[in-house]
Amino acid sequence: MNDRRLFLKSTAAAAVVAATAHKTLRAADATPSETVSLGMMGVNGRGRAITSGMLAQPNTRIDIVCDVDSRAANRVADMVAEKQKTRPKVVTDFRHILDDANIDALVCAAPNHWHAPATILGCDAGKHVYVEKPCSQTPAEGEWAIAAAERNNRVVQMGNQRRSWPALIEAVQKIKDGEIGKTLYARTWYNNRRASIGHGKVAPTPDWLDWDLWQGPAPRREFKDNVLHYNWHWHWHWGNGEMGNNGIHGLDVARWALDVAFPTRVTAGGGKYRHDDDQETPDTMMATFDFPEGKTITWEGLSWSALGPHDTGFGISIHGTEGSVVMRGAGYTIYDMKNKEISTGTGASGDKDHFADFLGAVRSPRLTNSNIEEAHRSTLMCHLGNIAFRTGAVLTTNAENGHIENNDEANKLWSREYAKGWEPKTA
Repeated sequence: MNDRRLFLKSTAAAAVVAATAHKTLRAADATPSETVSLGMMGVNGRGRAITSGMLAQPNTRIDIVCDVDSRAANRVADMVAEKQKTRPKVVTDFRHILDDANIDALVCAAPNHWHAPATILGCDAGKHVYVEKPCSQTPAEGEWAIAAAERNNRVVQMGNQRRSWPALIEAVQKIKDGEIGKTLYARTWYNNRRASIGHGKVAPTPDWLDWDLWQGPAPRREFKDNVLHYNWHWHWHWGNGEMGNNGIHGLDVARWALDVAFPTRVTAGGGKYRHDDDQETPDTMMATFDFPEGKTITWEGLSWSALGPHDTGFGISIHGTEGSVVMRGAGYTIYDMKNKEISTGTGASGDKDHFADFLGAVRSPRLTNSNIEEAHRSTLMCHLGNIAFRTGAVLTTNAENGHIENNDEANKLWSREYAKGWEPKTA
């Protein structure tokens, strides 16, 4: 595909643009039929599902499959070959994707500690990027990813699919049109019944795994037998706990619906209560985010008890002066101030519309439903909540950029240490 210029809006304007995410930034210079070539980074679990979903989009081709787990890479390459009739190249090191001039976009579904470093390297290599949530592992990384997209004029979309679900788009528009009056508060929650991850042991690295590349930008640790392929989420060294794993989805929709950007006060409480195991992140957590517009968002994460509000394990409720909206799954219900149901809406869920939004923007550059600036603002809420929890502090933050004020201990968690040679490019 031809090189193109993508003009990102300023940070101040990004929140407004997100509400009309399909606004064209410039005249299209590619036809809808142009094939987009993708390189897939991380194809275990979620990455396999993304590969299948991207391949189902029209005029899309998977040319490289990359994973440090050779079993997963070959399994997914076989799946792709069966569907598109040509087998993609299989590599262990994702930098082969960056070096291939024929690849239009990098898709990153590797663990969280890879999300921003891969995004930055992808943009600097001239690739558009689809990155799984959260878009960064630290607040600083989110800002660096924005800078990389801007300096290279690349499209970057985060995998928070609810931004593209038709019924939720409809619900948010009704909220913005004033159907429940002035919005003042949003509640988000996630409930599950996760099993213990046990106590892992240092073990030899399996012959199918490149453990050094799996760690990538993270400082080196010995391989333990209970980290892969999911339990890294519960270690601060690689993951962001349940807040970054599932909280991001609810917090993003809540921030979108309340039309707010950065909080000025963040508090968090809870702990790790349920299992005696290696998990470091909380399994019970409540976080509160106060915004300068006189609005508040809360998140409750309960990883060991499946009962949630409104009879759903995941949801968002938006409260206004004239009514409320409850979002369950891919639908919504509007209530008046006496809890009488006024109207409902439902629509498609899944990845299809979100992938189509990204691929359409690659062909004809424009802001996507979850462009990197909007993605960073929502991801930053997760980081601030985690930092408040880890430090036991009430955080005061800057309304212009979300930076932590007057707290040296908390600011130590704004960034992280990197493995030598893997430090992200910051400007």
